[in-house]
Amino acid sequence: MAVFVYAENINGVYKKAAFEAVSYAKAIADQAGDTVTAISVNPTDSSDLLYKYGASNVINVKDEGLKSFSAKAYAQAVSEVANGNIIVFPHTTDASSIAPMLSIMNGHSLITNVIAAPESLSPFQVKRRSFSGKGFMHAKAEGAGVIVTVSQNAFGVKENAVSGSEEVKNLSVANEDTKVISHEQSSGKLDLKEAEIVVSAGRGMKGPENWGMIEELANTLGAATACSKPVSDIGWRPHTEHVGQTGKAISPNLYIAVGISGAIQHLAGVNSSKTIVVVNSDPEAPFFKSADYGVVGDAFQIIPALTEKIKALKG
Repeated sequence: MAVFVYAENINGVYKKAAFEAVSYAKAIADQAGDTVTAISVNPTDSSDLLYKYGASNVINVKDEGLKSFSAKAYAQAVSEVANGNIIVFPHTTDASSIAPMLSIMNGHSLITNVIAAPESLSPFQVKRRSFSGKGFMHAKAEGAGVIVTVSQNAFGVKENAVSGSEEVKNLSVANEDTKVISHEQSSGKLDLKEAEIVVSAGRGMKGPENWGMIEELANTLGAATACSKPVSDIGWRPHTEHVGQTGKAISPNLYIAVGISGAIQHLAGVNSSKTIVVVNSDPEAPFFKSADYGVVGDAFQIIPALTEKIKALKG
């Protein structure tokens, strides 16, 4: 039972999601008594980073035609080098568009948003998030081959160093029928979907000029910043920070929501967070019903005081 994993890179650099996917694949391989083969497209980072999390073999696909992302072309490239029963992908935006394409090409079952190691391998059964993160289900794949996408921050990054080997595959995949109009790349800041702590704010901030205290709290915590849809719609914050049903779905360990009422569309993108802290001046804000901890009060007093307390604790 060969286990493959797609190790996603951004501009050649491996991100946390790749290490989490390799960690997950290693857990499956250990169950199956097999090894992990990682596949990456045009990486510049060393394969040593993947050996560290359990990839015994690394296939580096070199293809100048894949410098521009296309889900169909990338799926074709992975299909040409992956010949295993199980193929693991991170549940990132790009990888989640490759996985269904590959599923159709190979005739594999597809299970998305998995959050735990498989309960069984034959048949393949695993726990996954469903209903926009509001529930869980145990999905079973009846076919011989299965593709899974691993929800970020769910399984975790687990070091499991092995001695590995690297192979370079030179391909020339046709990449002409998909034109990418806009493709979000890492800005060098902390990746919102990978962040373990997220500080988010809404219209309660009253204007973009007040975001300094949100950014200072985030910097103090080593967190990413996010916002509600109305905030990005009126241009206070970039759309890349919008979390919710029509924005990014995130699953940090800690989500701090400041001045956000907590409409169901916003909750759909953040309710997979392990702990939710809400700060709002309105005691009737719907978000309090979903929060693990709630603070009723003026954010303009609470957030600076909280930031100073955290700084003091950090010494």
